[in-house]
Amino acid sequence: MSDTGFHPFETVFDKDDALSILRDAVSGADDGEIFAERRVSESLLLDDQRIKSASYNAAEGFGLRAVRGEVTGYAHSTHMTIDALRRAAQTARLAVGDGGGTLADAPKPTNQRLYTDADPIAGATFSVKLDLLREIDEYMRELDKRVVQVSVSMAASLQQIEILRPDGLHLRDTRPMSRLNLSVIVEQNGRRESGSAGGGGRAGLDGVMAPATWQGMAREALRIALVNLEAEPAPAGVLDVVLGPGWPGILLHEAVGHGLEGDFNRKGTSAFAGLLGQQVASKGVTVLDDGTIPDRRGSITIDDEGTPSGKNVLIEDGVLVGYMQDRQNARLVGVAPTGNGRRESYAHAPMPRMTNTYMLGGDTAPEDIVADLKDGIHAVGFGGGQVDITNGKFVFSCTEAYRVKNGKVVAPVKGATLIGDGATALTKIRALGNDMALDPGMGTCGKAGQWVPVGVGQPTLMIGGLTVGGSAA
Repeated sequence: MSDTGFHPFETVFDKDDALSILRDAVSGADDGEIFAERRVSESLLLDDQRIKSASYNAAEGFGLRAVRGEVTGYAHSTHMTIDALRRAAQTARLAVGDGGGTLADAPKPTNQRLYTDADPIAGATFSVKLDLLREIDEYMRELDKRVVQVSVSMAASLQQIEILRPDGLHLRDTRPMSRLNLSVIVEQNGRRESGSAGGGGRAGLDGVMAPATWQGMAREALRIALVNLEAEPAPAGVLDVVLGPGWPGILLHEAVGHGLEGDFNRKGTSAFAGLLGQQVASKGVTVLDDGTIPDRRGSITIDDEGTPSGKNVLIEDGVLVGYMQDRQNARLVGVAPTGNGRRESYAHAPMPRMTNTYMLGGDTAPEDIVADLKDGIHAVGFGGGQVDITNGKFVFSCTEAYRVKNGKVVAPVKGATLIGDGATALTKIRALGNDMALDPGMGTCGKAGQWVPVGVGQPTLMIGGLTVGGSAA
């Protein structure tokens, strides 16, 4: 690993002093740590042939946590000084009270390295990036005369973290991220429709700046817009639905994934609480959360508590076999942490969060699954969605979908929303395709006001009897 230049326990705090302060703060506690972070980010947006925004930000700070039972004391500061650290320790200490806890064992160190530690921002000059945005805009307009507006955004960041535990364990991780997003609006006979594409991951900007990559994104965004230009109003009613591979796994993430996070299940507020060992999905359905896939957007070498990320099976052949755990919730229910303790930044305490959540594929050809659809919707792309964790009910909007009758695609449809609940939807999966794919690297997940990058994936699959919201009779 190359030298990142961020060594707060060597250049800012005296490590021995910081360790002494931390140990005082967590004396009698069950767990705790100092989490220090530096993040540098850059973003550019070209919209309608003009640079609308360009930003560069650098921020650093630390958070100190003390945990006893279900109570967490957390204090953070942008002032990287020993005095600020002492004040943070006094605040966090309030959660420990008179103590009585036993300090949890430290995470086991790992030598795995899932991504580069090179700075993606430094990969190209500012002017080169601006020229590329303009080139993409010109390219998309030349693809089709119906293009009336193009929006292109590019973002990159480098997050450097260090974790110091009261047992003396000192961990580091350097996390790059890059992403390119393209959207286009087309117009024909007074009707306007849009399409978008994008992707990225824990790598430099070289990949998304390569012509073969961004030109493919541009053609995909235009294809979706032109499909929507011919789309009819979506039907309404209870219909069988075929979901496409890759990004439609966002429905799995929202409708099922959140319900399998450890805190919701420990508290009994998840629709999946208390169901370990029970059949919760159709036979053949296996769902994993895997933070160990190299270069993926949701991957982490270690989580934000220092636990190595894992490849965790959540549902196996339809049976619920595990939840995603951070250290606190794992300790409270007597299981091992799974490497899912994540936080948005130093200003946030960690909680159980997904990394890359996906469903394994089956052995059916995707075209055969569509051919078996008698009357329903083939949903290929998704936009926004939301879920109620307590009952698993979800609502998702489709960005690309088709009406299918007797196994034949009749027409593209617009305005379709899928409505259901995750627990029921899992039991209605009738077929799994052999085309499992991960999304192109575009997901960001929100929970309790915190946002973290994630990945999703699934094969083509059929779900029987989802409620489809639409405007057609």
